[in-house]
Amino acid sequence: MKKFIYLTLFVAAISGCGIMRSASSGESISIEGRITKLGMTTYQYGTHTISYGGKPYALRSSSLNLDTYADKQVVLRGTKVAGYPIEGGPDLIEVSEVVMK
Repeated sequence: MKKFIYLTLFVAAISGCGIMRSASSGESISIEGRITKLGMTTYQYGTHTISYGGKPYALRSSSLNLDTYADKQVVLRGTKVAGYPIEGGPDLIEVSEVVMK
C-alpha cells in the first residue's frame, strides 16, 4: 500500500511540474518584419521564420495559414512557446494574428 501511495505522489509531482511549465509559457510578443518559409535549418521546429532587431524567431500557427504571408512585410502577434529555444535555435512563436504592412 505504501508503494502505491509513493507512486501516486510521484506521478502527481511530475504532472504538476508539467502544468507549471505550460502555465508560465504564453508571454505575448509583437514582431514586425518579413515572414519567410522555413527551409533547411539546424533546428527542426516551426514552419516559417521572421527576424526582428537582428534576432530570428521560428513561427507556427494552429489558426492561420502562414504561407499566405510568406515574403510579405507584416506585424504579427503571438505567444512564446514554452521549452524553446532548443539546441541553439530561435524562440518559437505561436502566431495568433498577422497584419499586412
